[in-house]
Formats: sequence, structure tokens, C-alpha cells
Amino acid sequence: MRRADRLFQIIQLLRRRRTATTATHIAERLGVSARTVYRDIRDLVLAGTPIDGEAGVGYRVRPGYDLPPLMFDRDEIQALVLGARIVRQFGDPALARASDAILSKVAAVIPKDLAPLLAETRLFVPSSIGSGRASDALSAAREALIAHRKLRFKYEGAHGGGTERTVRPLGVFFWGRTWTLAAWCELRNDFRNFRLDRASGSTLLDETFDDEPGKTLRDLLTQYGPAAVRLLDG
Repeated sequence: MRRADRLFQIIQLLRRRRTATTATHIAERLGVSARTVYRDIRDLVLAGTPIDGEAGVGYRVRPGYDLPPLMFDRDEIQALVLGARIVRQFGDPALARASDAILSKVAAVIPKDLAPLLAETRLFVPSSIGSGRASDALSAAREALIAHRKLRFKYEGAHGGGTERTVRPLGVFFWGRTWTLAAWCELRNDFRNFRLDRASGSTLLDETFDDEPGKTLRDLLTQYGPAAVRLLDG
């Protein structure tokens, strides 16, 4: 990785996390030594980047700091194209439209010699039977997650039969063919994971909720171990 790219990635990592980020964590993500990270952060600060913190404690970028317009290399363009194609096949219609809009914005800024990659990347995402069944539930779940509003839907069990659930949505997970909603279920008074292709009649309720100890996504992921909790830390 070029040093310029590494400096950019450091800023991105610091901006992405809500809490202070240690040099050790950054070093592990970038495959360099902590000493290299300390030196890079020192140089970024000297260059005027608003980074607060200190060695051994952690670093963070002050809120409101923006990076200059981005440039993309070949791998990054292919990653964007592949991601957009996955979203187009397995996301809801609003996400599909957003993925197309993102590629249009990328097309407006990338160098001309890389522009053909947007159309010629041969990384494909075939549709699968039932891939669209979760669309309505996914759309409602996304809105509920943003607004911290409760969600009600009818849920069909793996062996038939159905129940009506009112839940606190905590996160949505994509498993390659299916989406699941992690939630606090008021019927079971416990965490539950719901396959969105088995949910129907999703209704976004007016009732909102706040995070409560013991009922958060972090609490749920903690039950699965440190690897699961790291999903929250980027």
C-alpha cells in the first residue's frame, strides 16, 4: 500500500468509529506496525488534520471533518460494482435505486481509463428463487432501524404456523441468500432472529424505543462471542 493510500485509510478508520481508535487496531487493519501508525498520525496532525488523542489511549477525528473528493483504483471500482449488483438483486427497490445512483456518481469522477470497468467488470450476481420475497419486510425494517420505531409483522415458522410479532429492530444481516432481522421480541421477551422472507404484512408502528441495557444489539452479539461484537466496530 502506498503511504498516501495508508494515510487516507487511517483517516477513514478514525472517522468511521464512534469511539477512540487505538494505533494497534489501525495497525492490524492495515497490516503495518503500530510504530508506523504513530508516525503517520503525527504527520497527519502536522499537516493540519484535526486528530485528537494520544499513544496508548486512542485517536479520533473531530466531528465535521471532511475529506477531499475521492479517487478509486481498479479493485475499489470492482468492489463497488459487485456490491451494487448484490444490492440490486437482494435489496429492496429503494436500495437498488441507490446502488445505481452510486455507480453514476462514481462514473462522474473516475479517470477515463478506468471508466470501462464500471460496465465491463465480470463479477456477476445471479438471481435466486425467492430472492425478492424479503423486499417489503427489508424496506420496513430499514426504516424502523433508522427511526428507532417498533415493527409489527406476521411471522411464519420453519414448520408452518404463524404468529404476530411486535419487535424492537436491532440490525439486519445478509447471509448470501436470505436476510435476517435481529430484534428484541415482545412476544417472547427475548432476542430473536427472523428470516425476512417469512415475514409478511410488516407495519411500522408510531411507538419508538430507546436502547435499554440487556436489550441492545451489542448485548445480543455478546452472546455469540468477540468475533460477533467486532461487527459493531467496523
